[in-house]
Amino acid sequence: MLVKLTLPLMLTLGRVMAIPVVMLLFFLPVPYARQAAAVVFILASITDWLDGFLARRWQQESRFGAFLDPVADKLLVAVSLVLLLYDRPGVLLALITSVIIGREIAVSALREWMAEIGTRRNVAVSWLGKLKTGFQMTAIAMMLWQLTLFGLPLYTIGFALLIVAAVLTLQSMIAYLQAAWPALSQDDQATDA
Repeated sequence: MLVKLTLPLMLTLGRVMAIPVVMLLFFLPVPYARQAAAVVFILASITDWLDGFLARRWQQESRFGAFLDPVADKLLVAVSLVLLLYDRPGVLLALITSVIIGREIAVSALREWMAEIGTRRNVAVSWLGKLKTGFQMTAIAMMLWQLTLFGLPLYTIGFALLIVAAVLTLQSMIAYLQAAWPALSQDDQATDA
């Protein structure tokens, strides 16, 4: 059975397709290619909010869209962070990248497990997670841009915001784990490899 292609779903698919474009522009050896990569990243980030808003407003939510939306977000962020780390390797950026990507993997696994036991709503997206996403997307866009803009050192400001995003990332992960702890700490006879 084919998935109905709605505008919200097309926006989500566009975010996935933006990932190789960001990568290509990032490595393209022409003037302003990095800034073009930042613009594509920003447009893709905007669709993160827009696709969900439109899907709810127009009642065009789908299971495939609900699956693909967080995957697209995580891939866009992870690939962009790896690109930034490749460009300017350093211990602090490597730690921040590991924290952000590691948290996404851990929380995704937690949500999947909670869904299996029927308590997925206990780890629904929180305001802290949304705040973290806002800082993260802004920081990455500024770091991708790299050049000074209107006298502002965007890369440096973005790096500072990424540190804030990493702190929020840890706080939101702890909040999700606390919400899930009653289910995680139950002692049962079932074991998994």
